[in-house]
Amino acid sequence: MRKLQIEDAEVMQIAIRQEIGRSEESRYDHRLHGLLLVAAGQSCNEVAQLFGENATTVQRWVRRFEEGGLDALREGERAGRPRTLDAKQWRSLQGDLRKTPRDFGLPATLWDGPVLSEYLHRRYAVDLGVRQCQRLFRQMEFRLRKPRPQVAQSDPLKVAAVKKTPSPGSPRRRRTVEPG
Repeated sequence: MRKLQIEDAEVMQIAIRQEIGRSEESRYDHRLHGLLLVAAGQSCNEVAQLFGENATTVQRWVRRFEEGGLDALREGERAGRPRTLDAKQWRSLQGDLRKTPRDFGLPATLWDGPVLSEYLHRRYAVDLGVRQCQRLFRQMEFRLRKPRPQVAQSDPLKVAAVKKTPSPGSPRRRRTVEPG
């Protein structure tokens, strides 16, 4: 029997790891499979290499299992900083971002990081930096809209006339060809 191979194996490994990371149940099953291999005699390092994990991660799985059984492998509360906006505020913000900043008394026509930072400070008394506000846009799947330059909306004949005339006070340059 010939050896089966998966096309684009590296890409597929990444896709499979992403799929495992999508749900708590798949991550739990992933840990169970790792423990099964350790129980079958493989080292934590070998399992870590097979699973694309760090060896200390697999060791942590084993320790948690030994201390608390199968339930210890399930996910609890994840560590990390709590969200600054609760679910109700988050939904409200998503609706507000569909309006213009001027609707809320801000001196801008489009939303961007600095404008959102100011809005959050005024509305929710939440101080977030510009970069974090940009991340919020991405999490809400909003994209940055940049205003078109005024020249693009101007009369083409007037724009051409301005480009042909030198700026005041600058000497007009002539092209000369040096004999070669």
